[in-house]
Amino acid sequence: MARYVLHHDETLATADIADRFLASHPTWEPLNQAEQIRAEAEKLPLGIRQFLAASRAAEEAVIRVANLPLSDNLAPTPPSWQVAEKEGAAVREELVLLLIASLLGDPFAWQNQQNGRLVHDVCPSKGHEASLTSASSETQLTLHTEDVFHTCRGDYVALMCLRNPDGVGTTVASLDAVTLPQSLREVLEQDRFRFYPDDSHVPEPATASGERAGLDDREHEVASVLFGPWEAPYLRMDADFTSPLTGDTEAGAALVECAELLRASAERVVLEPGEAGFLDNYRVVHGRDVFTPRYDGTDRWLKRTSMVRDLRRTYVHTRSRSRVLG
Repeated sequence: MARYVLHHDETLATADIADRFLASHPTWEPLNQAEQIRAEAEKLPLGIRQFLAASRAAEEAVIRVANLPLSDNLAPTPPSWQVAEKEGAAVREELVLLLIASLLGDPFAWQNQQNGRLVHDVCPSKGHEASLTSASSETQLTLHTEDVFHTCRGDYVALMCLRNPDGVGTTVASLDAVTLPQSLREVLEQDRFRFYPDDSHVPEPATASGERAGLDDREHEVASVLFGPWEAPYLRMDADFTSPLTGDTEAGAALVECAELLRASAERVVLEPGEAGFLDNYRVVHGRDVFTPRYDGTDRWLKRTSMVRDLRRTYVHTRSRSRVLG
């Protein structure tokens, strides 16, 4: 993992850039201000810009940036992302995340996730404790590629910690830490797998009994689990939302074996307040620890966005100059 800790003066400089931007933009509209935010990012201290440029070029699997500025009067953890959106909670922290993220890639949004917001709030929500979304808490989030189903899924997932009093960990696993038998790799490199939208992309993912609706009714892509450079392949997998083609027992067994190898090699990344983690969505899969929420305003709270290294990928897919994917 690559890690950079801002010096005190760098933290102050970053805070000043954010405060000046917000003062000159009374209305916070990150989707409409994304290009301006990218330009402002060039004002960030030289050290962090050089670090992120080098990390991007090296395709570091996990990049961490610590000692980012947090507001002294940080709001209580919201009870849901809907409340956070309505109240405009932690706008300054959203901007700081976008400033840093813009040095690695172009942030984008999903039309059907959190009302198409460019930055999401990740916080536990009552009634969603056992869901397979970021609003959950009392169920393990399985190691997964973010938005595994989509050709234009992000190159990076960015997580900025605002509050984490219980030290809840993000689990990450990379192919670098496992040895794949050649026979297994050959199967995973073939287009024998279906990739489905996860529950956060589906309006009504659960039945009246609380069970998840079947995946077969969801649009999906057929592709391989491994792809890209032979000597350092990229990875695309989500055990909960990936399945073999009908009747392909060999591919099904390969999927299970790969998931187990990754699970056994997984590491925990515990983000501290004021620390952002950037996960290479092609090189690692990630999940989250189980924890017990209090719903008292002190629970774990992250800001999240996804980025592509080339925004034209989304332009080509949507046939428009839009950062919002449908």
